Amino acid sequence: MADSNSLSARIQEAADAISGHAPDWRPEIGLILGSGLGELADEIENPVRIPYSQIPHMPISTVHGHAGQLVLGTLEGKPVMACQGRVHFYEGYDMEQITFPVRLMRALGAHTLLCTNAVGGMNDELMPGDLVVIRDHINYMGVNPLRGENDDNLGPRFPPMDDAYDFHLRELAHDCAKKLGFRLRDVVYLALSGPSYETKAEIKFFRTIGADTVGMSTAPEVIIARHGGMRVVAISCVTNALHGSYHEADHESVVRQAKESGPRFKSLLRAIIEKMPAPTAAAR
Repeated sequence: MADSNSLSARIQEAADAISGHAPDWRPEIGLILGSGLGELADEIENPVRIPYSQIPHMPISTVHGHAGQLVLGTLEGKPVMACQGRVHFYEGYDMEQITFPVRLMRALGAHTLLCTNAVGGMNDELMPGDLVVIRDHINYMGVNPLRGENDDNLGPRFPPMDDAYDFHLRELAHDCAKKLGFRLRDVVYLALSGPSYETKAEIKFFRTIGADTVGMSTAPEVIIARHGGMRVVAISCVTNALHGSYHEADHESVVRQAKESGPRFKSLLRAIIEKMPAPTAAAR
């Protein structure tokens, strides 16, 4: 019998609470909607909205632009579970807390994580409003969410991360963008703990180690998704340029740019979800 204080027990308690709102409902796709990008959840059909405060052990977002609720329902005919807003390491939560929603998605049956975020563009070719697909990340947050005792029921002790962002789902994202009339770039995303924005010296350093974009989330969630055997695709909205005539960003401008890119962003995500294949028996 599992320890009542164990991570597995807390996940099960939260899953039971969600099942109380939506009996016999199982998602295929988990969505994490980042800063200014939560409007897609408003398009979910037959929605069941559950504030995070009503879910045991679910952390509560304290950041403007993050609604702080789960939305269950269907999108493009697929059962989805959307986190309308995420919590961050810089809010004071630990890694187990900020990745808890991904654990919950997996426990409820989701086989794929579609993650979104707002990023600063360090690559010279990236401009505000661009949409990009993450091909790899650099976790520069100073901690790994799998640190500590491993629960073998949740995933292996040493999960590989060489293909963390599924190649076939990235190709699907490119195809969908092309059909919608624009181009996606593949990028390397660098995750920082935040909440301060980057210094010019840091940006110069991050560019030299191969990073194209920078943000304060995503990498821990992706690590946990892969630990649980989920496939991952991550789409970013570039909200500010960190090159050329670079000027310091602020959170309000980041949220504003993300919302301005919303219609194109939502169209791309809906197209990806519509074409997303069912997992194979040996889904990674």
